[in-house]
Amino acid sequence: MITLKSPRDIEGMRRAGQITAAARELAGKMVRPGVTTLEIDTAVRKFIESQGATPSFLGYAGFPGSACISVNDEVIHGIPSNLVLQEGDIVSVDVGACICGFHGDCAATFPCGKISEEAAKLIAVTEQSFWEGMKFARFGYRVSDISHAIQEYVESHGFSIVRDYVGHGVGANLHESPEVPNYGKPGHGPRLAPGMTLAVEPMVNQGDWRVKVMRDGWTVRTADGTLAAHYENSILITKGEPEILTQVGDLRV
Repeated sequence: MITLKSPRDIEGMRRAGQITAAARELAGKMVRPGVTTLEIDTAVRKFIESQGATPSFLGYAGFPGSACISVNDEVIHGIPSNLVLQEGDIVSVDVGACICGFHGDCAATFPCGKISEEAAKLIAVTEQSFWEGMKFARFGYRVSDISHAIQEYVESHGFSIVRDYVGHGVGANLHESPEVPNYGKPGHGPRLAPGMTLAVEPMVNQGDWRVKVMRDGWTVRTADGTLAAHYENSILITKGEPEILTQVGDLRV
């Protein structure tokens, strides 16, 4: 069942989204050669808790970190560790924060020092595909209209969309209905309505779209070993333009 959010709910989600976006920004500033993914995770946790919130991912289905930090061919769900980042890496950071009973959820991929032109293109196309999808995140369209726009843009630039993992509703629960795929034909799925809150998150591979799960049960890598990028925001469907809930606003890190 899709839960439409009340004005009071939306205020709670804006606060959660603001903290989550600031945590993503903090993580991005820390991505540089010589830093470990665990150091980034620790800083994210401390920041979220300093705002009176809790990390949404910590302990979620047993996940051991406060952020998912995925490097190079890791698509999503990378476990923070003593892995030292190297010049040329690309680093995807997915974060969530919960406050007053509501979650924010967002992600981005960051360059570590100087990266290749192809890696930079992958990051840019992944982020822009989100914004292409936002053109259809409007009252009256259907979920798959967002999905189709994302896929069309990504594939037009020679990359592929992951099919095994999708976006989702977000609110009092980190994962709610409906699912929001990043691929598919337009005109399908639930019709978008004011009050719906969605986490839209293109996951894009440099090569083939297929992925594999590592033995840790969490880390997802590209099956062919090529690079991957991830971009996500929590959004609110309104009667007009969609609202990005995961934006920093007046909150500084």
